Amino acid sequence: MTRLVPHGDIGRTRDPMEERRAMSLLASLEGRLSLPAIAAPLFIISVPDLVVAQCAAGVVGSMPSLNARPAEQFEEWVVEIQERLAAHDGRNPERPAAPFAINLIVHKSNDRLEHDLAICVKHRVPIIITSLGARPEVNEAVHSYGGYVLHDVINQNFARKAVEKGADGLVLVAAGAGGHAGSISPFALVRETRAWFDGPLALSGAISHGASILAAEAMGADFGYIGSAFIATSEARAGDEHKQMVVENAAGDIVYTNAITGVYGNYLKASLRRAGLDPENLPTSDPSQMSFGTERKRRWKDIWGSGQGIGGVGAVVPAGELVARLRREYHETRARLGALSPMVNPAWSGDPALSNAAA
Repeated sequence: MTRLVPHGDIGRTRDPMEERRAMSLLASLEGRLSLPAIAAPLFIISVPDLVVAQCAAGVVGSMPSLNARPAEQFEEWVVEIQERLAAHDGRNPERPAAPFAINLIVHKSNDRLEHDLAICVKHRVPIIITSLGARPEVNEAVHSYGGYVLHDVINQNFARKAVEKGADGLVLVAAGAGGHAGSISPFALVRETRAWFDGPLALSGAISHGASILAAEAMGADFGYIGSAFIATSEARAGDEHKQMVVENAAGDIVYTNAITGVYGNYLKASLRRAGLDPENLPTSDPSQMSFGTERKRRWKDIWGSGQGIGGVGAVVPAGELVARLRREYHETRARLGALSPMVNPAWSGDPALSNAAA
């Protein structure tokens, strides 16, 4: 199938090589996951221990490159993750680990992008997740060694630009997602994207239950994209108070604002209060002032992003235990939905097979 990318009155057909690369990302993951899920990269929180635990449990683990500080530590972490996953595979040949991903902030203010991208290319990181700007030269560098690029987006304008500039797939960041997030319903965001793009899609937004992963698939996504639930895991580099805040709070305890970085996102109200801010009276920030340089971690380390799905997080557990719960819920939901709803009269469908199945 040739993928047409219309933009305004102009359409562009993707190059056949782009077609093969995008579809081969899904093929490369076939049979390698315990769940169709990607663990989102969590600023400050995702570290090698968490990434390895996620991959070993059968979901794509990830972390932002900027979590490694100083910059020299990033290469050490990439090598550590690769070596630990290889060791896991040696011990578990029947259940090898899922691949890992690195998140690169490609915004112009990230003064480490060139350095961190070079490390990813050197060590052939299998999946790169790019954020805050689509950069063709970044995509080309990743494709040079056979890697894949997923770009996170909040609307159709950004989605089309990302695909036009060479992204292999998209992370749709819908309303309710943690950290930098959009405001569009996941139903609308997936449907509108699937109208023109048939490549890999991950859906982000309040996913903390296995049923939500299945719902993402039902809507047309290939993966659920799970972030905030992993804050409350033993391997996460978050303080005990942060983890407990995730356990004790719910959707109503989240505020959507651009006052923190200049980009709209969801944050825990309690962490804003701790920082001396009033979550009910936050100023509107100037997006042109946003910065993702080396000072970002120091400035915002005590203001904690979180998605609206944390009401489904009941305790701090190992990452493998969290994935096991999600897997159990996912399969239970699949089994429950295997039959036609008892509220539906099969005669309305006009399909004899459905009538027979409900008999």
